Amino acid sequence: MPDNNSILEKLNGLVSRYEEVSTLITDPGVIADQQRYVKLTKEYKDLGDIMDARKRYISCLSSIREAKDILANESDPDLKEMAREELQTNEELQPRIEEEIKMALVPKDPEDDKNVQMEIRAGAGGDEAALFAGDLFGMYKRFCDSKGWTLSVTSVSEGAAGGYKEIDFAVSGDGVYGVLKYESGVHRVQRVPATETQGRMHTSAATVAVLPEADKFEVNINEGDIKWDTFRSSGAGGQNVNKVESGVRLRYPWKNPNTGEVEEILIECTETRDQPKNKERALSRLRTFIYDREHQKYIDDIASRRKTLVSTGDRSAKIRTYNFPQGRVTDHRIGFTTHDLQGFLGGDIQEMIDALTVEENAERMKENEL
Repeated sequence: MPDNNSILEKLNGLVSRYEEVSTLITDPGVIADQQRYVKLTKEYKDLGDIMDARKRYISCLSSIREAKDILANESDPDLKEMAREELQTNEELQPRIEEEIKMALVPKDPEDDKNVQMEIRAGAGGDEAALFAGDLFGMYKRFCDSKGWTLSVTSVSEGAAGGYKEIDFAVSGDGVYGVLKYESGVHRVQRVPATETQGRMHTSAATVAVLPEADKFEVNINEGDIKWDTFRSSGAGGQNVNKVESGVRLRYPWKNPNTGEVEEILIECTETRDQPKNKERALSRLRTFIYDREHQKYIDDIASRRKTLVSTGDRSAKIRTYNFPQGRVTDHRIGFTTHDLQGFLGGDIQEMIDALTVEENAERMKENEL
């Protein structure tokens, strides 16, 4: 059974690392280094799951061997009947455990557990593109609500006829980037717009970008270099909005690592009436902006190594079409189509994400020769 042996070899090779990590996380020196401790406790949990699967796998293989031995060497019919049942049960179980182990052994994207910053921009199509950007935001909002995640809008520019010219928002929760990363790219809509008098179908587009949120220790910002301004927010919100300088604007001189030139980053945040909260959110967006720019090479390297089609993060690639006359949504990366367009825009996108995840995992398993 060469396959079994190769899987067991991989699992046995991880036993010493599991023992090493379980010792390290009790070391006071490691506990004092918060960043390292967090990484190691996560590795310990992941390896613990693999060790549990290893134990079940060894037990399953052992039961198959014993049952075959009984069938070959015993004459008692009751004993043989029990052995036959045992053999059938474990032979059905074996491929399921193997699949579980293979999935656990695929190297995880280190960003998957992070929160995200998302941007939706109306593309070609004028007012209709802005309305579609609004539809996409509503879809993600309902999806995030269904997952129990927290979504907070950081910046908005509304369209003239509704929807958004652009909207930026943060999503926090459990494993957010690992789920939403597949949404990066160009989303195309085909429908008769509400603004169309002749009943002609239009094609419009909106761009979605999903960025993993930067941790504080990953981006070095000299807060003394930040120039802060405050201003009065405008828009809905009653009299308070125009009296209190709750909006914040930050300017930060940033040295572009690719060109060596210093660029000024300008970020505004008017989301809440609380100035300290707006400052905190503007700082978070600054970190993410710098992280995105400085880690682009790192992301490109990962993308070229993974060579997966489904989560390249390419913002210019057309990934999905929403066709209203046919009531369908098609993802072009994997050829997946659902005919429940209204349900999909209502936030029911998990099935599509599951299909994309399966495809990416299959590609990564191939790469890792599992």
